[in-house]
Amino acid sequence: MERHKAIILAFAAMAGGTFQALPAGAQTFQTYRCADGTQFIVGFYDYDKRAFLQIDGEPITLAKRLTVSGTRYSGAGITLKIGRTGATTVNHLKRPVTACAAI
Repeated sequence: MERHKAIILAFAAMAGGTFQALPAGAQTFQTYRCADGTQFIVGFYDYDKRAFLQIDGEPITLAKRLTVSGTRYSGAGITLKIGRTGATTVNHLKRPVTACAAI
């Protein structure tokens, strides 16, 4: 009888681990088009403070930086600023700062 209880308990433990679903991390992706013709996609994940950017066909991870107003991310020569009002600018490849709008 003890053997049957052990088998049932082991099966229940394995089944519980198999059917346990992990919650998906929330994510946000947004596509932007800039005044100079630049287009990029930026992704944000709830569990990560970085911004994941795809610009000029290259994936780039930008670290969150300190700022007085809004949010600023930078790395690899690219700076992305998102103001409190939603105004977005990008500076990359030694080009001047360019205003961008979500599409």
